[in-house]
Amino acid sequence: MKKIVIGIDVGVSTTKIVGIDENRNVVSPIRIKATDPITSLYGAFGKYLHDNQISLSQVEQVMLTGVGAAYINEPIYGLSTGKAEEFIADGLGARYESQLSRMIVVSMGTGTSIVMCDGEDIHHLGGIGIGGGTLAGLSRIILKTDDMKSIISLALDGDISKINLLIKDISAQPLPGLPMTATASLFSAAKANASREDIAKGLIYMVLQAIGSSTILSAQGTGIKDFVLIGNLTLLPQCKEVFPSMEKLYHVHFRIPKYSEFCTAIGAALCFIQRYKAVHEIKVE
Repeated sequence: MKKIVIGIDVGVSTTKIVGIDENRNVVSPIRIKATDPITSLYGAFGKYLHDNQISLSQVEQVMLTGVGAAYINEPIYGLSTGKAEEFIADGLGARYESQLSRMIVVSMGTGTSIVMCDGEDIHHLGGIGIGGGTLAGLSRIILKTDDMKSIISLALDGDISKINLLIKDISAQPLPGLPMTATASLFSAAKANASREDIAKGLIYMVLQAIGSSTILSAQGTGIKDFVLIGNLTLLPQCKEVFPSMEKLYHVHFRIPKYSEFCTAIGAALCFIQRYKAVHEIKVE
């Protein structure tokens, strides 16, 4: 009977779950939304076992991480259950997916956390309070919707030059190290009657550029040029526009791995598999 380690990233309303099999392959990652972390967790776990025809006896270990994991203080269905530090899980998952040993991991969730990985040394550098929550909140106020599919759809028809001020708008020639197409000021070119499409694109660009700039600044003095992006915001199609431009400007490399949305859950499972020190076992009381 093949054994599997389950990694679960428990959010407040969304839970992501993956399995890592005996060959260290990722098995069928899924995400589940619910009104609270407990419902989300047990809903995701049950669906995952059912969809993949996995019995409880095949589960070697359940590993929890994420902010919602704090609400879980008992083993899941009586199985051996542990908790992994979220920043360590970010690093292990990104390292597994990118196959890099030295990088900075950028977890783009409700806010953004920045984790440095240098071989076995994985530690939290800091973060910024800008992320998916910022995008949703500003869109709720300005666009009267926080539905991400609607925001993305609007942005696809937007014109960023009608929102952001570029170097070419304020200078007759490129500035040292800055091409004419570089952003001089976010939202400075916006008019009072700007279209919803242009505003949506401007909001997404603002969040992504702020994250990208913060990440690059966090690496100053480290010599690191590889940045691995993980989390829900990596699914935004505008990532393919914003980050390549920043790569050219700053001579760095942003990577979005295959399972970018599930890297933290993958890392949680790997904490157990690799016997990483940052594991807290939940005991039966």
